[in-house]
Amino acid sequence: MTTADADTAVEAPLDPVLREAAAGGVLVVDFGAQYSQLIARRIRECRVFSALVPHDVAPERLAALAPAGIVLSGGPASVWEMGAPQLNEALLGLGVPVLGICYGMQVMAQALGGEVAKTGAGEFGKTALQPDARSRGRLIADLPAETCWMSHRDAVVRPPPGFGVTARTQSSPVAAMEDPGRGLYGVQFHPEVAHTPFGTDLLKTFLFDVCDAAPTWTATTVIEEQVERIREQVGDERALCALSGGVDSAVAALLVHRAIGDRLTCVFVDHGLLRMNEGEQVEAAFSRHFGVPLVHVQAQERFLARLAGVTEPEQKRKIIGEEFIRTFEEEARKLGDVRFLVQGTLYTDVIESGSRDGSVIKSHHNVGGLPEEMAVELVEPLRGLFKDEVRAVGEELGLPERMVWRQPFPGPGLAIRVIGEVTTERLDILRRADHVLQEEVRRAGLYRELWQSFVVLPAVRTVGVQGDERTYAYPIVLRAVTSDDAMTADWARLPHELLERVSNRIINEVPGVNRVALDLTSKPPGTIEWE
Repeated sequence: MTTADADTAVEAPLDPVLREAAAGGVLVVDFGAQYSQLIARRIRECRVFSALVPHDVAPERLAALAPAGIVLSGGPASVWEMGAPQLNEALLGLGVPVLGICYGMQVMAQALGGEVAKTGAGEFGKTALQPDARSRGRLIADLPAETCWMSHRDAVVRPPPGFGVTARTQSSPVAAMEDPGRGLYGVQFHPEVAHTPFGTDLLKTFLFDVCDAAPTWTATTVIEEQVERIREQVGDERALCALSGGVDSAVAALLVHRAIGDRLTCVFVDHGLLRMNEGEQVEAAFSRHFGVPLVHVQAQERFLARLAGVTEPEQKRKIIGEEFIRTFEEEARKLGDVRFLVQGTLYTDVIESGSRDGSVIKSHHNVGGLPEEMAVELVEPLRGLFKDEVRAVGEELGLPERMVWRQPFPGPGLAIRVIGEVTTERLDILRRADHVLQEEVRRAGLYRELWQSFVVLPAVRTVGVQGDERTYAYPIVLRAVTSDDAMTADWARLPHELLERVSNRIINEVPGVNRVALDLTSKPPGTIEWE
């Protein structure tokens, strides 16, 4: 790929998320690692802005973003594979410090004349690290670097000219290397994972001692910057906010209201795919805590009609995404051709919906599910934020605790928790079962400990026995996970007593259900939602 090709190809994915925020931050060049997003999160936890960019980003475009540093992520490929992602060597000569992690170190070594080999002995998991007694280097100096987390098969066996080896392991003759004069550093292990005990300290050394980055990425600065950008984008015009009742859209609404005041109108679309009594709860909560006009659109029949006969998950999401936009466009015309639509799109939504370099995990209704042509222009003040950052901004804005810590609920709602065709009967069963689960989780004091807890209804029937009679009814699947940002998640170890209560209540109280199952899948390999 030529520089011109790369420049043209990456323009779209870079601009929406980065813009001016990248200046003074640290950008993560993504080679496809499962930990790429985690690297960005760890850097942000150090109060330095970070975001992902494609591995083949044109160096001049990266330089134009004026980052304080660059991190080359790991990746699943071998540098020896045909078609493996390559590093543009010019990226190492921008005068910006660069840290290569795992595959990132290997492509750095290869590009600069080092040697990467298949040693025949991979390293996976906890590994003993042997810092060089003579020169521990700038990154590892003064750190208790005795164990680290490895995940690789290839290894750097000879560093590039000018690099010193600062650590090794039994199977990696170059576990860490650096050339401080050129600001180039590499580690074979993963400092971003909790299993590398000194990992955060190493990243802080890179951020603050090497890159001289400033710890300015805070909720207060996010609010100030976004309010300014919203005013710049909207000008003197009016805007609609797509309000769902969740923390994302609520925080987006508060930011835009702070920026343009009473020129904002919030629209809550009840698409018939909400949980039990949720529409009334959203309207009541909004009227108590917001001083912004609210339009409540009853669109249940419209959405269910569009979903009739549809079973494919991506098609469901795209139908719902398009129908949302068309509904908002109609409301905008009623209010006098409002041009701007505010959405609570998050950085995780953007990542999972895929880009030129990433596969689509699932199309979020507010990203990949949007129609190609829209009569409104999107305002997305949270597009560069992870969920925990949104909650911090919400707390700073004075959002009530119950709204800040509300578990995530997908925009397509219960449509993607009915596995199969969405019908009124199945939605009613799902709502009742979910209501039981939420009651019991809150009663057990576990609501805040879980990232999400919900139920799924597969559109199949199972045989059962109730009242000495054979039944042929739906199963309900319980799903509960713990997570920091939804990029990865682990299934929650719920107490057996809680599971027993939930199962008994659902079977006894929800007609049409004769079986309750528990989903014990982490992400990866599964996703949090089933569709």
